[in-house]
Amino acid sequence: MKTALTIAGSDSGGGAGIQADLKSFSANGVFGMSVITAITAQNTQEVRSVQDIDVNIIRDQIEAVFDDITVDAVKIGMLSSADTIKTVTQGLQKYAPSHIVLDPVMVSKGGHHLLRQEAVTSLIDHMLPLATIITPNIPEAEVILGYPISNKKDMEKACMDMTQLGARSVLLKGGHMEGDPDDLYYDGTNFHWISGTRIETKNTHGTGCTLSSAIAANLARGFDMLEAVKRGKSYIHMAIEHSLDIGNGHGPTNHFYDLYRKAKMYQEAEKTWSN
Repeated sequence: MKTALTIAGSDSGGGAGIQADLKSFSANGVFGMSVITAITAQNTQEVRSVQDIDVNIIRDQIEAVFDDITVDAVKIGMLSSADTIKTVTQGLQKYAPSHIVLDPVMVSKGGHHLLRQEAVTSLIDHMLPLATIITPNIPEAEVILGYPISNKKDMEKACMDMTQLGARSVLLKGGHMEGDPDDLYYDGTNFHWISGTRIETKNTHGTGCTLSSAIAANLARGFDMLEAVKRGKSYIHMAIEHSLDIGNGHGPTNHFYDLYRKAKMYQEAEKTWSN
């Protein structure tokens, strides 16, 4: 059994953050562990409040996991403060995991800022150089780089510029562009466009968390980066296509749809055999 560790915030609504990461890990065949960096009071409509976890507890969580369990991949999500980023950076430098997937979580689906302005510089200076891959959407990449991204040529430039900041590779998600949500993977040398089909649904809460966790899980399983990205893209497409209409806002993706479908097939087959 391969393992993956998520270092991120908790979403009380269950659709994003630590909760989405652990579901995504399980659905993609790895054992999930967690380091909680913040607690959010959150549902499908809003983030009501956020409380950062004491950095000493964050450090202890990291050490407790790494000192006992082999970590095959790490996914980084919500790191809301500069002190949290510093603590996580020190932990990752100490244990040097093979794969680090950085999802630069900045704003919630409802528009709540989850990364303080003063922490943006710290994220760029300290976390990007540790990242095996960074998975921003267009608005997040614009904050990191400080310029607008309006077309596919801009996306190519943005990917190159983020590797100049230290990331070894980039998956720039195209969901905020018009037309189909084509993503761009840049391995530091070559560009790989990964086509997508837009699904008309409001239920997209936690998509970024789910995708980055799926990539981390597939890296943990031994797939190379491009294959892990493609598998992650296929997985999130399925989860959005069969998303759940839960709550009154942006509902969550369906992390276990494929497992439920297979279980139902087995149950129907057993009924046939018994007859």
